[in-house]
Amino acid sequence: MKKIGFIGMGIMGLPMATNLLKKSGCDITGFDVFEAARERFAQAGGKTATDADEIYCNSDVIFLCLPQNELVESTVLEIIQKARPETVIVDFSSTAPGIIRRLFPKVQEAGMQLLDSPVSGGETGAVAGTLVVMTGGEKAAFDAVEPLLHCVGGNVTYMGASGCGAVAKLANNMIVGCNLISVGEAYAFAAKAGLDPAVLFSAIKDGFAQSAVMDLKVPKILSRDFTASARIAVHYKDMKNAMNLADEMGVEIPMSAIVLDCMKRMEEDGLIDEDQCALVKVFEKDMGVTVK
Repeated sequence: MKKIGFIGMGIMGLPMATNLLKKSGCDITGFDVFEAARERFAQAGGKTATDADEIYCNSDVIFLCLPQNELVESTVLEIIQKARPETVIVDFSSTAPGIIRRLFPKVQEAGMQLLDSPVSGGETGAVAGTLVVMTGGEKAAFDAVEPLLHCVGGNVTYMGASGCGAVAKLANNMIVGCNLISVGEAYAFAAKAGLDPAVLFSAIKDGFAQSAVMDLKVPKILSRDFTASARIAVHYKDMKNAMNLADEMGVEIPMSAIVLDCMKRMEEDGLIDEDQCALVKVFEKDMGVTVK
């Protein structure tokens, strides 16, 4: 039986770690810098570590679900120094492809494997175990952990070499970002024109405008519930990663640039840790209207 370590048990990580615990039949130990997160995992039946070193030294597979590029990089470098050879590191975080590709040969030199395996589906999908999982890295390493990935994901896809999972996540979040902005703009526009946003939602939710973004986020907007199930801050990081990669490739991504600008405005207004649906506030502010 594999020994599994899970580092980072926040909004997404905790339910993912819990699904691994319930479905994998493996020994799962979780770590988070916040004691409350560790306590919640223990209440779910999981083992917890008070120091990440315990996971580094004793795990066959280490899952990461961390909020920042720099934190992922520093954690992987620590694992290289402290973990056993043949350890497989699976990064569920949305990490910049360049960082993944820089780390990959270092991990291999240490006799380990690194899979970039970001997910999509938000807190709802994490809780239900229905996330979309996009994985890059060595195919043999993917094959070895694929059953574990199915514990958290309803759709698990091998994307190709190292970094390909991370690029797939950027493409995914470029589309989601454009959806979020178009929904916010359209509903603020409709409210300004005198429509009842709730009636509009009922009218168009089953037409061509339908999307998972509208299904999940418009009810939150209408109830003015901006509690984060997916923080703007994390998506903002992904959009910056996408813009940096576009610059490296010498291409323009103008729609994503608009999304990035809206997220920057939310940061300037101190709202970056609210749910993604709070991006509607950019358009509410510009149009002098409230969508409710």
